[in-house]
Amino acid sequence: MTEPVEEMAAFFARRVEDYDRHMLEEVEGCREGYSRLAAQLPLGLSRLLDLGCGTGLELEAVFARFPQAEVTAWDVSAEMLERACCKFAGRRLRLFQGDYLQQDFGEEEYDAAISFQTMHHFSPDRKRDLYARVLRTLKRGGVYLEGDYMAASREEEKKAFAHAARLRAEQGIAPECLMHLDIPCAEETQHRLLREAGFSHTEKLFRQGNTTLLLARK
Repeated sequence: MTEPVEEMAAFFARRVEDYDRHMLEEVEGCREGYSRLAAQLPLGLSRLLDLGCGTGLELEAVFARFPQAEVTAWDVSAEMLERACCKFAGRRLRLFQGDYLQQDFGEEEYDAAISFQTMHHFSPDRKRDLYARVLRTLKRGGVYLEGDYMAASREEEKKAFAHAARLRAEQGIAPECLMHLDIPCAEETQHRLLREAGFSHTEKLFRQGNTTLLLARK
């Protein structure tokens, strides 16, 4: 029998104790990816938006490089945010719990935006809409960096989408419900979505295993 799909916040609440170890030791490309992401942030970074921050693994390298940066971070899990709060006490970090897919981040508020290992849970349409709001909130010349699980091919992407759709149908899960389902896009799909959202330039910076780092420039 197929295991029930878990609601997103509940999934991460149950795994918060082992999350950092799992990501750093068991998910190929994450340890290197966190440092690569921070290294690509623009010089003089002042304000940063972090989507799906979890316990803040990506922020360790960010604050090491930009100790005075002001970071606004969103996550659906209260337990993950509590860990991030403890890690970065004294830093200029504003944490918000909620579905960042539903948020308006304002216009030209941030020098850069980042996400790491979170976008592969969402459909292309929802990501395209989010990317448009990320583009809007970036200052002129700002960048968006996305490190994520990306499919190796369009065929792998199609299989993941079909599997997730089947599970939702079998378990009666509405499309709008945030569930822990992996639906990674292929790299070419990610580039297309970012460009359709309005980014002027996209490029791949790094791939190790299926962990891939993309840069998109306003």
